[in-house]
Amino acid sequence: MKNSEILELSTEEIVARINEERANLTKLRFAHTVSAIENPLRINKIRKDIARLNTELTNRKAQSASETK
Repeated sequence: MKNSEILELSTEEIVARINEERANLTKLRFAHTVSAIENPLRINKIRKDIARLNTELTNRKAQSASETK
């Protein structure tokens, strides 16, 4: 997921996407533990996507907090 795609999402969509990606990450980790998955680099990609989503969510919260002051 690119940053430009993340910027187009609403805050509620970002929160939903974070939850969805975390569940997907848990499933991938479990599958990789049981038997090697085809592309283990997907785990790193999902982790980075979650970090990007969390960063944008934090930025939006900080921006809304500064606007209310």
